[in-house]
Amino acid sequence: MTNLAGKTVLLTGASRGLGVYIARALAIEKATVVCVSRSKAELDITCDEITALGGKSISIPFDLKDVNKLSTLKYLIHQSVGKVDILINNAGIEICQFFTDYSLDEIQSVLEVNLLSPIELTRLFLPNMLKQRSGHIVNIASLGGKKGVAYSSTYSASKAGLIIWSDAMRQELVGTGVEMSVICPGYISPIGSVAKNSSIAPQLAGKSTPTYVANAVIRAIKQNKAEIIVNQELITECFTRLLFAIGQLYSPFVDAIYRWIDIPKFNRMRVEKQRCMDDRMIKSVVDKRG
Repeated sequence: MTNLAGKTVLLTGASRGLGVYIARALAIEKATVVCVSRSKAELDITCDEITALGGKSISIPFDLKDVNKLSTLKYLIHQSVGKVDILINNAGIEICQFFTDYSLDEIQSVLEVNLLSPIELTRLFLPNMLKQRSGHIVNIASLGGKKGVAYSSTYSASKAGLIIWSDAMRQELVGTGVEMSVICPGYISPIGSVAKNSSIAPQLAGKSTPTYVANAVIRAIKQNKAEIIVNQELITECFTRLLFAIGQLYSPFVDAIYRWIDIPKFNRMRVEKQRCMDDRMIKSVVDKRG
């Protein structure tokens, strides 16, 4: 059982969404949280919440898409707090749309933030963890990485890569004192891209609250869980595990189940809603310009 009190935790994507809930959970555990995200103003709000809950915090604004500059982030963190005991790779981007509508820049952004950034941050901070023979790395993936999701293909690819990379690294780290966990949530309500356009996930797909997912992160660290599939409803969680097991043997069956519970239809609806929102925004800008 790992005690988080007094541990220094690097948390990416700390300014909004799930990151805020993870930061709160870490604060309750009396950890020191190094909060990283692009927005300084939003990071400061997160840090104030951490302090109010009894934790310690520091904010470092940084764009994780600048993968080649992450060594600078390491330097800033080293100057501020010294060593990092726990790394939580939480920052993520999901762009839900037809694959043919993706730009190369959008594809690169998703892969850089969701996959390359966690890998590079681990490469930078792992040597010291190995030297001190202790540490924990937590990667926030997705059920979309366990089974590809229509209209969210690039996101699924990035999270699948994160899951497999975590699996390989966990095996490589055996006996070193450094642990690795991967968290795979499904739809999270009321945050994330689903909440962005007020979409309601199919009931049989299941969903979790951000607090429930944040608590799973804490449990993964404390109990050294290799992988946690997060779905708050017990029936759908068990169903999901069974579904993925069957999918390894016969993928078309799971494709049919996904169509039955309306996941592709739901994601297409998200695409269409987002298009309508974008069109209204463009029209509003045009109207203002006269």
